[in-house]
Amino acid sequence: MATQEGSLHSGFAFRPVELTFGQKIWSINWALLLIILVIAAIGFLTLYSTAGGTSDTWVLRQLIRFGIGIVAMFVVASIDLRLWYRFAYAGYLGALGLLGVVEVLGTVEMGAQRWVDVGVFNLQPSEIMKLALVLALARYFHGRTEEEVGLIRWLFTPLLMIAVPVALVLRQPDLGTAILIVLGSLAILFLAGVRIWKFAFAGVAAAGALPLIWGYLHDYQKIRVLTFFDPERDPLGAGYHIIQSKIALGSGGLIGKGFMQGTQSHLNFLPEKHTDFIFTVFAEEFGLFGGLTLLLLYALVIATGFIIALRARNQFGRLLGLGVTVTFFIYAFINIAMVMGLIPVVGVPLPLISYGGTAMVTILAGFGLLMNVHIHREVRIPRRPGSVET
Repeated sequence: MATQEGSLHSGFAFRPVELTFGQKIWSINWALLLIILVIAAIGFLTLYSTAGGTSDTWVLRQLIRFGIGIVAMFVVASIDLRLWYRFAYAGYLGALGLLGVVEVLGTVEMGAQRWVDVGVFNLQPSEIMKLALVLALARYFHGRTEEEVGLIRWLFTPLLMIAVPVALVLRQPDLGTAILIVLGSLAILFLAGVRIWKFAFAGVAAAGALPLIWGYLHDYQKIRVLTFFDPERDPLGAGYHIIQSKIALGSGGLIGKGFMQGTQSHLNFLPEKHTDFIFTVFAEEFGLFGGLTLLLLYALVIATGFIIALRARNQFGRLLGLGVTVTFFIYAFINIAMVMGLIPVVGVPLPLISYGGTAMVTILAGFGLLMNVHIHREVRIPRRPGSVET
């Protein structure tokens, strides 16, 4: 029997739709939060070791960023899901505007123009776009019927929503982030019900366009691809990163060399050890056992995310939860596959582990959206204006 406050559903506990702020905070998924804290703690310890046993270099700043991210996570989780739905397109346009600001006023570091100086820190809008695009696509497909999703003409809008920010990110240039945006967006299209044959057709078309795409790549990007196939072609140049990474991974053995005992990182053989290649540092010190433990923690986060998303009573929440979870998976997969030499080096940080401000806060804000879906899982959002809630 239904009431005005809520209803009983198979597999769900009775709960009111409208919750106070305190009730929302206590309704977050504490198991997921615990796993996030454990992974972040591993990151702090690894940064401490990477810095040679000091917290002044990276750890303290990372702790501050993590604290800001946790606050952002709780704030994002407490906002009514229907408000996120209502302002999803506005958020996308705002993130797109920030990418435009990077094009005009962006800060150049290491040959790339990816950041906006906001005074106290450098903001990377492409990280914000990852979440903004997930929100916008979730809203778009929430309002489409299964028949409409199956029609090609309804895909022009979401494909344009994807293509514009990807083009701006590629101009920075930031191939790794562009790949993350594309893969995360395509995952949402698939989960929304886009037919598999359309992905196969797009894959064939992309393969046919590879010679054209190759011509537009920057020289360093071409070198990275060639180095992937043969790292020994330039062992002291382009192949140096991946060769040293493989040496560190192999030298860790089964149980590792011990905390702060990794030679490749502490003797400065391993470049970008606090950002892109931090998994290698961890694996060298804690071995195969430590690496698999971290992978298990990531798997638990992903499994929990899928469970939360699938329990949502509205399509927007389901797609939003699945989009955030898949984006997190792609983050972790690309970084770990990259440092193992399974894919070319593209410069993607390891989530919750690598040193970095915007990425850390954005990832935790993404978990805030996932928590939001969990808290508001009984909320109904009409698929069409004036339609019956679903």
